[in-house]
Amino acid sequence: FTTHTPVPAGNDAFPYGLMEKYFAGYISALGIPAQDFLDFAKQDMGWGSMYSMTVLALKTSAFHNGVSKLHGEVSRGMWSWLYPDVPTNEVPIGSITNGIHTETFLAPELGELFDRYLAPNWRKQIDDPASWAGLEQIPDAELWRVHEGLKRQMVAFVRDRTSAQRVRHDGSAATATDGLLDPNALTLGFARRFATYKRATLMFRHPDRLRQILMNPKRPVQVVFSGKSHPADNGGKEFIRQVIALARQHGLQDHVIFVENYDMRIARQLVQGVDVWLNNPMRPLEASGTSGQKASLNGIPNASILDGWWVEGYNGKNGWQLGEAREYANADEQAEADANSLYDVLEHQIVPAYYGNRTTDGVPTDWVRIMKEAIRTCAPVYSTHRMVKDYTTERYVPASESVNPVGKTAATLA
Repeated sequence: FTTHTPVPAGNDAFPYGLMEKYFAGYISALGIPAQDFLDFAKQDMGWGSMYSMTVLALKTSAFHNGVSKLHGEVSRGMWSWLYPDVPTNEVPIGSITNGIHTETFLAPELGELFDRYLAPNWRKQIDDPASWAGLEQIPDAELWRVHEGLKRQMVAFVRDRTSAQRVRHDGSAATATDGLLDPNALTLGFARRFATYKRATLMFRHPDRLRQILMNPKRPVQVVFSGKSHPADNGGKEFIRQVIALARQHGLQDHVIFVENYDMRIARQLVQGVDVWLNNPMRPLEASGTSGQKASLNGIPNASILDGWWVEGYNGKNGWQLGEAREYANADEQAEADANSLYDVLEHQIVPAYYGNRTTDGVPTDWVRIMKEAIRTCAPVYSTHRMVKDYTTERYVPASESVNPVGKTAATLA
């Protein structure tokens, strides 16, 4: 059993009354008292008991894991009450960090570049770090030109989508969008599921400071947002409304763009075409997060809170750390610290690195070094090639070997 995001929405639980109503026939077929059935997956919510699907899954599986090392740690603490005689660090919930499918999210133009410089069989041995050693042989100018081309494609795509959005909203001819997004300006991307703990509105916490960063005439910055919330997640939907409203309220509508109707096509355009991938969840609620892995694969460095996979992936040279790896007294204190860190990192690290130290033909050598490091360190490790191998060797094979000839597991289930 692979557990999910450590928030209520990621751990379904149902009232006893609903379970009794819809599972009456099943309970009768089991031949056990209804209360025994209900209590098997009981979770005390503080105000009463619920039938927890996560408790059910933990009790009926012999192997359990989170989807990053930190998520495994959080999950062991979260579900330690199921193992009252076991020290928290020994609760049987391990971790296998998520990975992404390389061929799905790698820009074809980058794939062709890699074909020329990486090992001949790199596509078949994606999870082997040696396959990526040839990155250092790629001339900085070649990698940068490919990135510039992908960025122009992304800008054209966003302009088209924004034009269509305006027609849909206003019911009239589209307003010209030719000047929307500067292909030469530092561009941040934020696109993912709009759950509230991902804090899409964090950058607007101090609007005046944000304006100073985005509207610097010599070193402008722009942000492209996209994403969807669960239909029942009113808080997530409100965050989408706020991003758009706050951008207009503070005169940033030309610097902060929201692309509607998020889908795989939009995701690929953004993870391949922006300059920096922004991620600022409320630590430690991000189980893993994979959008940043897709960006790193394409040479797009992450600027992220140390949560989920980035705790493992960040090495000090392949992107930027936002905030601190610590606990806070309350969510407001945490948001204040993380927002100030975001502004500081943008002003003093990201913006200078992007606009500084350019060759005579415009190649930002320091920036390209970060791009290469992001690809080299993240592409082989955070791939489905590695992930599936880990599940096979650490979970599926041991599970298979634990089954005796009559088909019953040798493990004693909690």
